[in-house]
Amino acid sequence: MQNPKLKRTPLALATLLVAGAAAAQSATGSADEKVQTVVVSHSADASADGLTRDFAGGQIARGGRVGLLGNVDMMDTPFNTLNFTSALIQDQQARSVADVLQNDPGVRVARGFGNFQELYVIRGFAVNSDDMAYNGLYGILPRQFVASELLERVEVFRGANSFLNGAAPGGGGIGGSINLLPKRASNNPLTEVTLGVETGGQGYVAADIGRRFGADGNTGIRVNVARRDGDTGVDREHRELTVASVGLDFQARDFRLSADVGYQDHKLTSPRPSVTVAGGIPLPSAPDSDKSWAQNWTHSNERDTFGTVRGEYDINQDSVAWAAFGTRSGDENNSLSEPTVTAVDGSANAYRFDNTRHDNIRTGEIGVRTKLRTGSIGHSISATASSFWSESKNAYAFSTFGGLATNIYRPIDVAAPTPDFFVGGVLSDPHLTSKTILSSYALADTLSMLNDKLLLTVGARHQTIKSDSYDYNTGVTQSHYDQSKVTPVAGVVYKPVKGVSLYANYIEALQQGPTAAGEVTNIGQVFDPYVSKQKEVGVKYEHGTLGATAALFRTDQPSAFIKDRIFGVFGEQRNQGLEMTVYGVPLRGLRLLGGLTLLDAKQRVTAGGLNQGKDVIGVPDTQLNLGAEWDVPGVHGLNLNARTVYTSKQYADGANTQELPSWTRLDVGASYATRILDRNVTFRARIDNLTDKSYWASAGGYPGSGYLVLGAPRTVSVSATVGF
Repeated sequence: MQNPKLKRTPLALATLLVAGAAAAQSATGSADEKVQTVVVSHSADASADGLTRDFAGGQIARGGRVGLLGNVDMMDTPFNTLNFTSALIQDQQARSVADVLQNDPGVRVARGFGNFQELYVIRGFAVNSDDMAYNGLYGILPRQFVASELLERVEVFRGANSFLNGAAPGGGGIGGSINLLPKRASNNPLTEVTLGVETGGQGYVAADIGRRFGADGNTGIRVNVARRDGDTGVDREHRELTVASVGLDFQARDFRLSADVGYQDHKLTSPRPSVTVAGGIPLPSAPDSDKSWAQNWTHSNERDTFGTVRGEYDINQDSVAWAAFGTRSGDENNSLSEPTVTAVDGSANAYRFDNTRHDNIRTGEIGVRTKLRTGSIGHSISATASSFWSESKNAYAFSTFGGLATNIYRPIDVAAPTPDFFVGGVLSDPHLTSKTILSSYALADTLSMLNDKLLLTVGARHQTIKSDSYDYNTGVTQSHYDQSKVTPVAGVVYKPVKGVSLYANYIEALQQGPTAAGEVTNIGQVFDPYVSKQKEVGVKYEHGTLGATAALFRTDQPSAFIKDRIFGVFGEQRNQGLEMTVYGVPLRGLRLLGGLTLLDAKQRVTAGGLNQGKDVIGVPDTQLNLGAEWDVPGVHGLNLNARTVYTSKQYADGANTQELPSWTRLDVGASYATRILDRNVTFRARIDNLTDKSYWASAGGYPGSGYLVLGAPRTVSVSATVGF
């Protein structure tokens, strides 16, 4: 198969537009006016401005990447974003992206279908971890779990985003997106070693080293390595994690380069699986938080190697061109056994499911951006083209379905059955089973008027989705999909007074459309990509060291089912709600981060009208987060922190007969920074789920499925970081 290339004709046209604008600008400015000295901001990347500045308190950033629009200040973008910093990641001893996102009132953490993939629910829609972007590129990071040691920032975009980032390869991007930023060397030399331990006896060691070299420190290297090994707070569960990454950057007057290489090996032994509850059975109460019904022969292993390179060139003082490329090779092998509860006393049946998977990913983008004026109106014009290519090799093997009897309250250990009842492919040598090619090109213009009090963003992206699936055993093509769609965007920001931004947007999300199958009269009909439509209005406020946002949104997502023996896109789901977030420093020595999300996610049109008007699986009506950090007066370097997370009831089935109770969790922590033997030392301690609450944390994540995930038990983590 020929490797797909970036679309040439549309990008060439866009390049000519921007180049022409750049030429028009040359009358008023030239490259000679640039600052000659290379100044490297903290963790600067291949971009002229580096990272956006931290907001007061240092827990979140003032802005972040907004797709092809680049880094935008939060007060200037017509969208709702929340961007978490490395300081928050370190202070909370976050292990993964999921731990970081526990701070976002608009996000709840769930799990993939039948595996241990971290999954994030934004505005009631699932975002798979393999739909996260790494410095703007999809599919580069490990598919199921991303270690926090790899990350400088976690940027959350709330809302549909196919125009900004292109269609997500896993079908996400409806309720939001997540962009992860790599670490870079800052101006100051860095050498830190961290040692830690947590509940269960799991040990932790990590090193973080950064240096700059060359004339004016124009070359940087950042190295991170980490190792976790030992039991967790869940009975008999064991985790091993090995992480290593190298980040490089080079800064010159007119161009910048950066590159990353990473490796992650994540192994779970006897991990506690999700639970499915049979239809018509009331949900069982949550078992003790440290209880596990995992079979001791189960495991989940994932190993990934990945890399990216990004370059940026200044055409003149107002125009820049960029290009980026990334690749990943990933291997997974699992032996799983997820129980299905068949009675309220916790009795359950299970079976063995083994699978292997190998992924090859290649992705890239090129683009140009320029600023110019036409009369009293300013323009920031961006054009980009992107391509994503993936191949996946898979094999699976099942034992007899329902052949293992157990109980989630009184687990029964059984010998591992032979997985030979239902087999697809060869586990030791899986065949190609799926291939996906995404390509797109986009053009946008942000117009500024009334002395930058009014900002209007308009644009469109042409997206092509190609997908093929192949028989696990024969390799014969089973389905082929090749469809295109144009996705528009319109957004406006108005600043009536200093510190206030009013905004509104219309934006869409794309997913691969279905192909008619089953006993229907239109079998084989291929449908256009699903188009989910979002409308949003909001306000952003900042005064001194305190900031807040509020947003009202509505997203309509289509769905398909069979009606009168015709398969068609007849259904609809509507998620609407209110988001409010507060952050910053209301009082000296006190930092706040939290908010409230009210959701109304309804099945508006369903097959036969059976579930019409009922709640969507796994979407609570209320999500409340409130976190605070306090610098203890009189004890320099001592900080105390606490966070409360509340999630209201949710349903595990579309008929809304299986209800998960609401839950509240309390997390607390402390840190103490001091000097010992002329070294900077920071001690940290944290207790997640302080009261050891036992609760079902989530239901579902995979569309139409309501499997349950038990919340983690009380977990104590302590660590010490020494600077050299």
